[in-house]
Amino acid sequence: MIKSFLRKARQVADDPVLRLWLVRRLTGKAAKPAAFRPHRPAYLEGMGRAKAAPTGGDGFHALIALPPTGPIDLPLPGLLLKLNPGDEKDVFRRAYDDVETLLALHRFAWVPLVKGSGITASWVQALWDVWRKSHGGADKSWAWHPYTVAERAINLLDLAQKKGLVEPAEETTALLVRHAEVIFDNLEYFGAHNTSNHLANNGRGLYRLGLALGLEWAVEAGAGILRNEAKRIFMGSGILREGSSHYHFLMARNFADAWLAARAHARPEQEELRAIAARALAVIPWLILPGGLPLIGDISPDCPPEYLIGLVGTETGWLAGLGKDDKAALLSLIDDTAPASADDLCADGWLRFTHGPWSGLWHAAPGGFSQAPGHGHQDAGGFELHFDGLPVFVDPGRGSYGETGDAAYYRSGHAHNTVTIDGAEAFPVNKPYYDDAFRREIAGAKPALHGGGDEVILKHSGFQRIGGLGMLTRQWRFIKNTMALTDTLDGQGSRRITRRFYTPLDTEPGAGGVVLRGADKTFHLHSPDATATVAPATLWHAYGGGHSGSVIEFTADASLPWSGDVRLEVL
Repeated sequence: MIKSFLRKARQVADDPVLRLWLVRRLTGKAAKPAAFRPHRPAYLEGMGRAKAAPTGGDGFHALIALPPTGPIDLPLPGLLLKLNPGDEKDVFRRAYDDVETLLALHRFAWVPLVKGSGITASWVQALWDVWRKSHGGADKSWAWHPYTVAERAINLLDLAQKKGLVEPAEETTALLVRHAEVIFDNLEYFGAHNTSNHLANNGRGLYRLGLALGLEWAVEAGAGILRNEAKRIFMGSGILREGSSHYHFLMARNFADAWLAARAHARPEQEELRAIAARALAVIPWLILPGGLPLIGDISPDCPPEYLIGLVGTETGWLAGLGKDDKAALLSLIDDTAPASADDLCADGWLRFTHGPWSGLWHAAPGGFSQAPGHGHQDAGGFELHFDGLPVFVDPGRGSYGETGDAAYYRSGHAHNTVTIDGAEAFPVNKPYYDDAFRREIAGAKPALHGGGDEVILKHSGFQRIGGLGMLTRQWRFIKNTMALTDTLDGQGSRRITRRFYTPLDTEPGAGGVVLRGADKTFHLHSPDATATVAPATLWHAYGGGHSGSVIEFTADASLPWSGDVRLEVL
């Protein structure tokens, strides 16, 4: 309790916007979030769970698995865990540097990621024997957190469909029924202002369990959650509201998975779920650049990004592991789904732009503030840029969750291809309890992002909260083999302005700027307004997994109003 108090006190001391909101809240000038009943969204009011035994559902046969005779490598978030026979008895009790590693073990998240069905089955059975004896009684621990419960249940059900239900079948079935009950009783609903995508996954877990076990109450509750949460978590264009490209793939997969389950059971809601999945899938072509998927926002620990790349319509990763009929149905849906409206997507804060050999993805949360709760970063004005299929500037992603150290840094504006003023980010850190009127007063009108012809332009007033600062305009122009970026800041006084560029390419600083080399291409990045500095940086390609890159900074002590240029030229 003392640690929590001290942490909150530090947040207040370090955040002038939060202090201002607290004053307004105490004086009655800030709107209070609407009243809500935790764990029970209004659309489920009056719905209960039946105590009747399951009707049999899919009638799985038992998993045939001998005890492990050899080692296995478990791909976990931030750790490749090698186990030898006998190690399973301690795996859930040992200490891990990151709680997400332990959660992945409790979720059996490694099961679909390991190649080799025989060894997988043996180790699933061995680890399930340990898990049900040590954690089989539902409690308030991480092992029974509703998101973890849903993920574990789905991973075990997927294995049961392919190879059989982990033994002892009767006890496992009873435990899976308990999984559904725990999810339903602890739904991650915390009001319209503070509910994340987790509730949708709670619904997916209920839906899959209900169909597999013959629990009609779980099917109905799960379908209701999926139906209603899709309206809330996806924006008008179909993009996930939470500001993360990887999490959009994850949610698209989840709704596609629910649709395939509905289709297999000839459920009446299958067409509705198909339409939701199609809307999410329609965004995916805009998120992919020629050099790969920009990892804008958080990277989920649930699975590596490449595991979901098959959602572009290729038989890889998760899609490759589907049964023949499901795979054909999903590939057909992807093929029949037209890309979402580029204008709608831009209105929702995402711009995919191509001009000649240049292609890029820009992101600026439509309200300026990053969505809260969510998985977006302080990246207003940030972008990823590829030239002829080669990533030149990239979003470095984030390798772990947390509020300190690298976890906080890689969420900040300092870890994006954007601008900071005197060290301040473009927009304040958002809080779920801020009301929209307060956000508009602090940050002004919503950012204006658009692209056309040979240029992309972003304008926002996020810095206006700092005395003397006005609108920031960023203009990218692409002329043959040159990108010219002009930043203009309105205001008065003298400020330190820093522009950052994260690159995976080899860098060589020089008096005239920085030379970047990659594949068979060479670039020159320079500015007449500032001298470049180069520092090493980690570029994250998965949760807990990164590779070396560099951050290039151009810093200028400027008198406002100010305008500065940076040019990238292909040599």
